Amino acid sequence: MDLRALRYFIETVRQNSFTLAAEKLHVTQSTVSKMIRQLEDEIGQPLLSREGRQLRLTDVGRILFTRGQEALGVMQELSREVADLTALTRGELTVGMPPMINLLFSPVVKAFCERYPGVRLTLQENGGQVIEQQVASGELEVGVTILPAEPALELTSRRYGRYPILVVGPRQVSWAGEAAVGIAALRDEPLVLLPDDFSLTRRLRAAFDEAHLTPRIAAQSGQWDFLVAMAAAGLGTTLLPAPLLARLNVGDELVVRPLADPGIDWDVALIWKPRRYLSHAARAWLAVCEEVLLPTTP
Repeated sequence: MDLRALRYFIETVRQNSFTLAAEKLHVTQSTVSKMIRQLEDEIGQPLLSREGRQLRLTDVGRILFTRGQEALGVMQELSREVADLTALTRGELTVGMPPMINLLFSPVVKAFCERYPGVRLTLQENGGQVIEQQVASGELEVGVTILPAEPALELTSRRYGRYPILVVGPRQVSWAGEAAVGIAALRDEPLVLLPDDFSLTRRLRAAFDEAHLTPRIAAQSGQWDFLVAMAAAGLGTTLLPAPLLARLNVGDELVVRPLADPGIDWDVALIWKPRRYLSHAARAWLAVCEEVLLPTTP
């Protein structure tokens, strides 16, 4: 089986789109379609079916997607072990990192690149839940997510920072007079949130479920500055970690309060799979994170 075709198929399923998969893989859409057709011809069964704009896995496709991730993980691990023969004089390391978190790791990236100039470091951006799956399958050695990680994936985690969540809305919002805002105070407020594949949104949805409330989600976007702009325009309330909001110039048209509910902090952590081989580069990355981040961890 062509491993490249298998990789194209897995990325297409993850993105639920030939076009987005092609962008992620830096190839043309026709190339992705051709490779998946070749894979279907080799297996002798269809792998995907179209339902409107949605792609659905067939029974065979579902098996191939699950086992294919495991196969790619084994191949990645084999490559890492062989590459370790040259230690850290050359090689590469890919770290999965959500777009909202990468700004916190700039000092780590700088220190790592200065210390190991022969190692090519790549930051692969994805939502925290996708990164957790990639680390669990072995496609990535290490990644960054927001705790708690999915328990069923049995990942090892190391927290590097805990930050409060801030509630941001237009000045006329109903909770503006409160010193801190609880989830219950947002029950009738329109919300502008990050997409559902972001760990923070997963935590917030769980909090609404625990409070037996249904959130009124007016809009979702993966761009945190756009969420603040929508709040400033009066479209609704947003919730963001304090470090991200500190990067913006919040004007007089917005009111900011801490989220009162305990347990909904922004816990940034590195994750890896226990009892799995870690390359020297991955271990060096973890060591640099310890050295650079832990002295200032809140």
